[in-house]
Amino acid sequence: MQLYRSFDIGTAKPPAADRARAPHHLIDILDPGELFSAGEYRRRAEAVLAGIRERRAVPILVGGTGLYLRALIEGLFDGPRRSEHWRLRLEERARDGGAGRLHRILARLDPGAGARIAPADVPKVIRAIEVRLMTGRPLSAHLAGRARNPLDGYAFRLIGLEPGRERLHERIRLRVSRMYKAGIAGEVRRILEGGVAREAPAFRAIGYRHALDYVDGIIPVDEAIMRTERDTRRYAKRQTTWFRKQHAAAWFQGVGGDPAIQARVLRFLDGERAGPRTGIAAGPGPGEP
Repeated sequence: MQLYRSFDIGTAKPPAADRARAPHHLIDILDPGELFSAGEYRRRAEAVLAGIRERRAVPILVGGTGLYLRALIEGLFDGPRRSEHWRLRLEERARDGGAGRLHRILARLDPGAGARIAPADVPKVIRAIEVRLMTGRPLSAHLAGRARNPLDGYAFRLIGLEPGRERLHERIRLRVSRMYKAGIAGEVRRILEGGVAREAPAFRAIGYRHALDYVDGIIPVDEAIMRTERDTRRYAKRQTTWFRKQHAAAWFQGVGGDPAIQARVLRFLDGERAGPRTGIAAGPGPGEP
């Protein structure tokens, strides 16, 4: 969600001072209403990586979105391009009948995708239905037969931070508190006043959809805070499960900013590094909400 302009507080974008110290990429590159896929992320990220390598520097991927990391490292199936026609019709169906109704359509068209994709994940539900309608084949069939297209030319070093459940939940609580003290509600109001629709993809992010409900008077502020904390905890749990299954990462017990953890990670990288400095150290672990 840091891809989207104007959505700053709820996405915890790096402050200007940090971005001045080291080049940051793929931040503030989209308007709030634009859709963005994992495949498009890969295309843009590959260009960024090539530029970093030309400067003989080491790229570092930081974040928690597992699908995007897998799209970059392993590649995704070469499915049909997105259809504006079907997307708009399906989004209208979701607004009129709710996410549950849309998911029931998916379950009929593609039971495999319906079992795998959560009803609340409307963008993925829409994409799965779209693929089925455009190709006549279920998404699960495309995935089963997809050709891998891994990113070549890099030695990956995957690093995860895991602070422990209690410490993680406390950091989530503090982060949400800081979001509201920093003025996320005011940010949402400014975004709406700037003409961004409430249905914009960026408003689906955890934190923003709750702040939007607060700004619209649907729920009080304490309820918005509670829901943001709850959904962030659930997301962190899903992150942990995802990365345990998908990637052979080196896990470190602690949190970012701890000098002892930083020293251990650097020792790990020094021990793992072999040959030219062209590796990637990714920090996708569940410890950094």
